[in-house]
Amino acid sequence: MPYRKLTIEDVAHEAGVSRATASRVLNNARGVSEELRDRVNRVVADLGYRPNAAARALASGRRDVLDLVVIACRTDAHMFGAVPYYSRVIAGVMAALAGGDVQLRVNVTEPAGAAELIDRVAQSATAGALLVNVPPELAARFHARCRRVVSLGATAPQVPAVEPENSRGAYDAVAFLHRIGCRRIAAIHGPETNTCAAGRRAGHLEAVRELGLADLAVDGGFSRECGYAATARLLAEHPDVDGIFAACDQMAAGAVQAITDAGRRVPADIAVVGFDDSVVAACMSPPLTSMRLPVEDMAAAATRALLEGAAAPHWRRFFAIDLVVRSSTGPDAALLIPPARSLDRSAALTGRR
Repeated sequence: MPYRKLTIEDVAHEAGVSRATASRVLNNARGVSEELRDRVNRVVADLGYRPNAAARALASGRRDVLDLVVIACRTDAHMFGAVPYYSRVIAGVMAALAGGDVQLRVNVTEPAGAAELIDRVAQSATAGALLVNVPPELAARFHARCRRVVSLGATAPQVPAVEPENSRGAYDAVAFLHRIGCRRIAAIHGPETNTCAAGRRAGHLEAVRELGLADLAVDGGFSRECGYAATARLLAEHPDVDGIFAACDQMAAGAVQAITDAGRRVPADIAVVGFDDSVVAACMSPPLTSMRLPVEDMAAAATRALLEGAAAPHWRRFFAIDLVVRSSTGPDAALLIPPARSLDRSAALTGRR
């Protein structure tokens, strides 16, 4: 059958309500029972209905809004603007929105308030929502209520996402440390509940198995303080460590500080590789070798997918992660960089992973 764009009348008919009731639900207006509101929202999700943004803006007198939903730890939630990763996400989103009429609305919460925020944004989303650090189960909950969503990072299978090659990036980091001569390589992992941290953990374990290394690792959080504490523990338990892979640059900064405080030198005694290649990496002393995460490009791609309606269920786009060598791995380390990889998965893919 020829394609026909769904209308609000289709939603109302399928839900068994009037057009006015369906309109009130879609505009999050008062005067509708919770039972009817839930019924209409289920139909909207099942049909994949997307209201005409221009018509809604004209009717309401409001501009379309893209919601950025971030679930952050307590420290990050209170210092949101100072965390390099989040500022890079916003830079990427704003680049994709430039020249258009869509505004950005930032929603930040701690885990305790995440479910409530997810439900509230799903009901009011217009241009759509970009999810950051949202666990797969909550991302799936959002997707069941609103299909106009993309996750920045690995997530539930049905939820559209842009994903960095976290596992491959971690593997390359450990392999590089091994290539420059490190044999007692330790890892500082991120939070177990974070999907990016999980991918980096998997890459580290793969490298450990293939290179015949001992699995020396400590769990932590994505912060300088956690990196410092984890490194102090590693040095106490494994004083012969000669290389450290940290799952983010802030943890790597804490690692370098702990190594220095213990009377050791970077990179002469212990080489350090971080992950993200944020502004932190270039500003450290010594400057940090890091795996470059293309955060701005990922956020821009996710935003364009939402605006263009390309983010169908199971949609994925993958991004390669590249090694950036600096002084934290030694003056001659740059000579040992492997040839650039070619990743077919860095292009846009559709369908199941």
